[in-house]
Amino acid sequence: MGRENAGMAKRPERLDDPAIEARLAELTGWSRAGDEIRKEYDRVSFPDAIAFVVAIGFLAEAANHHPDIDIRWRTVHVALTTHDAGGLSVLDFDLAGRIDEAAA
Repeated sequence: MGRENAGMAKRPERLDDPAIEARLAELTGWSRAGDEIRKEYDRVSFPDAIAFVVAIGFLAEAANHHPDIDIRWRTVHVALTTHDAGGLSVLDFDLAGRIDEAAA
């Protein structure tokens, strides 16, 4: 990498429909809505939902990939897309898997 490219991250590639469907099949409970994948997590209480969102926050920050999160009482709604790619990328599916692990 030349000096002019130093510090620039590589832009993630947008996945095509067959790749999206294959990756989605590897996840449980996630669904596609256009250029997003989404899932709802029902937690045991409101404080547990908040703690889960904090855990997602740390995972997202570590991955430098940030989901849309909506909390309704004890239900956490998560939506993932890669804005830099203009759709879904491997980043979305990788983070979805880590979020599922944190939910377990």
